[in-house]
Amino acid sequence: MIFDYLKKGLEPENKLAVDSEVHELDRTDMRINLSGLAPTPRIVSHGNSQSIPINSIKPNPNQPRLDIDEDALNDLAASIENYGLMQPITVRQVIPFEYELVAGQRRLAACKMLGMDYIPAIIMRVSESDSAVLALVENIQRENLNYIEEAEAFVTVISEFGLTQDELAEKLGKTQSTVANKIRILKLPVQIRAMLCEYGLTERHARALLKLPNEKMQLEVINEVIKRGLNVSKTEALIEKRLQKENEEKPENTEKKPGHLPHTFKDIRIFSNTIRKAVELMKKSGVNATTKRHESEEYIEYTIKIPK
Repeated sequence: MIFDYLKKGLEPENKLAVDSEVHELDRTDMRINLSGLAPTPRIVSHGNSQSIPINSIKPNPNQPRLDIDEDALNDLAASIENYGLMQPITVRQVIPFEYELVAGQRRLAACKMLGMDYIPAIIMRVSESDSAVLALVENIQRENLNYIEEAEAFVTVISEFGLTQDELAEKLGKTQSTVANKIRILKLPVQIRAMLCEYGLTERHARALLKLPNEKMQLEVINEVIKRGLNVSKTEALIEKRLQKENEEKPENTEKKPGHLPHTFKDIRIFSNTIRKAVELMKKSGVNATTKRHESEEYIEYTIKIPK
């Protein structure tokens, strides 16, 4: 059964006046079969959905969704009013009779708009960190987050719960480089990020802007991209042209910044092979040295351990 809460006015005088009336509607069995889920020590479901008081549910402090489209929320509320809630929300129990939302922010908000007192929910036993990850996963799978909200959620989960990028990537079923690339977008100034969202520019537009050395150039380029409606490839071509012009305008006697390698030495494999041969030489000499290589989009990191 699903409860539909419909606000009613006063009945005729010969009937009792009521503020609201609860109707039970016969519906198909919407219980979720959890038998196929592999049990884990972190996430445990308390059976099928059950109705719980809406006022006993507090918001998820790590909710990645920052904005809810008002028109879409009104449409969802109208759908729930006409057909009932087709999918229960997910909560975790904090203390007896008090719950914290894990997934279903829009559904919960729509039910509150309708004045409902109870809502179908699946109660899960999860830690706070896993609750944050589950909320993030649910929004990613439903494509409810833009790429900047997603990046901000990554950073929040990493900083709040002390996860590494590798650990978060594993929880989300993504590669470490995917997580790193998302987070890099937050290096763009707040004004640039706001313009990217406002004008519907893509994640590839954002990554292209990261090539520009300062905010002034980024603003000039993004304004031109918006004005001319440039796609990603044309944006990248514009940025390369601006960078080339910038380099040509630099005085010839400008000293190279430390750390910038001559063009002929940019093949990292030369240095990688040098490190590998050095470790092999130590091993041949009887020193049990070990090396570990970690690669991201920005750098390659080698860790060499030499026993005393």
